[in-house]
Amino acid sequence: MNFDRQQLETFAVVAETRHFGRAAHVLNVTRGAVSQRIIALEEAFGTPLLVRDGMMPTPAGEIVLRHVQALQLLEADTLHRIKPAERGRARIAIAVNADSLATWFEPVACAIAKDICSLELLVDDQDYTLSVLTRGEAMGCVSTASTAPTGFVAEAIGEMEYECVATPDFAEACFAEGVTLRNILAAPAVLFNRKDGLHAVFLERVLGFPVNGYAAHFFPSPIALLMAIRAGVGYGLVPSMQIQSLIDAGEVISLAPQHRIAVSLYWHHWEEAPPNMRQISELILHHAREALNQLTSGSPRHHASGDR
Repeated sequence: MNFDRQQLETFAVVAETRHFGRAAHVLNVTRGAVSQRIIALEEAFGTPLLVRDGMMPTPAGEIVLRHVQALQLLEADTLHRIKPAERGRARIAIAVNADSLATWFEPVACAIAKDICSLELLVDDQDYTLSVLTRGEAMGCVSTASTAPTGFVAEAIGEMEYECVATPDFAEACFAEGVTLRNILAAPAVLFNRKDGLHAVFLERVLGFPVNGYAAHFFPSPIALLMAIRAGVGYGLVPSMQIQSLIDAGEVISLAPQHRIAVSLYWHHWEEAPPNMRQISELILHHAREALNQLTSGSPRHHASGDR
């Protein structure tokens, strides 16, 4: 079977835009032409490639989408090898959680965008980035999942450690007797968003049982969350690498230093990838393993799946 490049590219645009009409606008063709190309491609493969309700790729469509993405990356790499001055700027999408982006991933993202490709970062909670990958929206992701989907590899990159902190004044006013159930129910927490389960994991670790019904503010940005804590709005969990200097300066204090939460992270990428995508994976693996905590045998550490 010879693949029709026009049909493949049309399929990729439809999968990205989730709409025949928007895809037609991008491709500068009629909506009918887009529909005909998709139908012809599905007939050639003998199976549906798109779920028409939502225009999401089917399992077969996900495989085809990865093929198109790999072809585009390979062409950009080939152009760069032949004409280095006219480097092909293929677009690569990576799904990453907000806390990683605000800390260790930011410099590696800049390096990728500067030296390798046009980069699109898709930010979601670290327990949800894997679904972005399997839908074909990203070509790699940072996730808490240790098991990779079919066609991908999951490599351990280290642990993101979190510390529960508050300002000294807030701690004195709300936690003078320690992190007790009574104080937890009375003091407002600062969470990332409603999907943020990390705080619940922390409370269960401290008390030994799950806690519900505590007051919470939601600041869906690592910087905004930290600023809210520094402003005395509430207490919350912050990556250790982001907060340590403020602890050292006495601006905030750790409420339960013996109960730090360590979230294991994995880099998911294609099993078979063009050279430029392999270069990105190598860069991410190297940078993550330099920045994140590496679990050693016998280390007495807390672990959580977390939701940030």
